[in-house]
Amino acid sequence: MLSILDLLGTIGAAALGLPGILGVGLGMTSRNPIVGAALGGIVGVASPFVLGSSHSTEVPITTLEYGIALLIGVMAGLVGCAIRRKGAKV
Repeated sequence: MLSILDLLGTIGAAALGLPGILGVGLGMTSRNPIVGAALGGIVGVASPFVLGSSHSTEVPITTLEYGIALLIGVMAGLVGCAIRRKGAKV
């Protein structure tokens, strides 16, 4: 179980890390919110798997960390889609 400080650190790292930044970028590629959320969710699931686990030290990634990264990725994809829909005049 994560403490509050660990939970806040995990949320902040996901929002400022790859799921947040790349999720917004991929969400901005589409005007469809479902597609934007799906692209952000894919990044949210893939980033802890690729970057978070250390195979040499056998450090596991908890389900909570996957869930937080997925939620942040989906939210970032939706924000990117909203930026695209509201900001683009083309």
